[in-house]
Amino acid sequence: MMQVARSTLWLAFFAAILASWVVMYTQSIGMGLDLLGRPGPIAEAMRNMDPNMDMAMPMAEFGPLWTMWAIMMAAMMLPTLVPTLRAYEDLMTSAGATRAGWAGVVVGYFAVWVGFAGLIAVAQLALLHAGFVDMLGIARSPLLAGLLLIAVGLFQFSRTKEICHGVCHSPAMYFVTRWKAGAAGGLRMGAGLGAFCVGCCWGFMVLGFVGGVMNLAWMGLATLFMIIEKLPQVGHHVTRPMGVVLTLSGIVLIGWTTATGG
Repeated sequence: MMQVARSTLWLAFFAAILASWVVMYTQSIGMGLDLLGRPGPIAEAMRNMDPNMDMAMPMAEFGPLWTMWAIMMAAMMLPTLVPTLRAYEDLMTSAGATRAGWAGVVVGYFAVWVGFAGLIAVAQLALLHAGFVDMLGIARSPLLAGLLLIAVGLFQFSRTKEICHGVCHSPAMYFVTRWKAGAAGGLRMGAGLGAFCVGCCWGFMVLGFVGGVMNLAWMGLATLFMIIEKLPQVGHHVTRPMGVVLTLSGIVLIGWTTATGG
């Protein structure tokens, strides 16, 4: 019976991830984008639409935009939770962890990311109406894209990144030091882990404005990196090299823009 409950929860978890990617793919194709986020004729026309025009445009409205970001958070961040959930399962015999608590961890974690989705949706609308990004969430200025790359790259070297990544990288230690039993306890611990994870990974969400928030290739690469960053054996070895790559990419982009007058 316990094995059936375990299998059911894991299947539901992975089904939610798969469904999120299917929805994002469907939305991207429906908007006329390819997997690299490159716009076709329809999407190109959408990019140049005025967000202040008196017509229904979901990418210029908070509700649909928040929903899109929330689904994106499920697609990108739930896969990175797998090592954490495995660590929680290891405590089921020694600390009285339960399947209800396991589910609570997932719900609490995702609730924090849904909240972050609302914040970044507000940020995207502000950038859109200020003319800094287009309707697809792509930075209109290479200078802005370069600055975002540099900012996220430098953050990889910060003390905040180190602390937050330390928690995400060693979830078992987090559970041991902040243990709460039951479903409510799992919910609280999941929310705490979600807060640290937002502190660790917010920059990769912001980088969506560099290549477009509907760029599935960026989503896939960012998800893969964040999974690797949380692996116990290699996580600490990839954070700063990625910071170097992002910072240099930003510098090169700004330098190229300045040299070409773009």
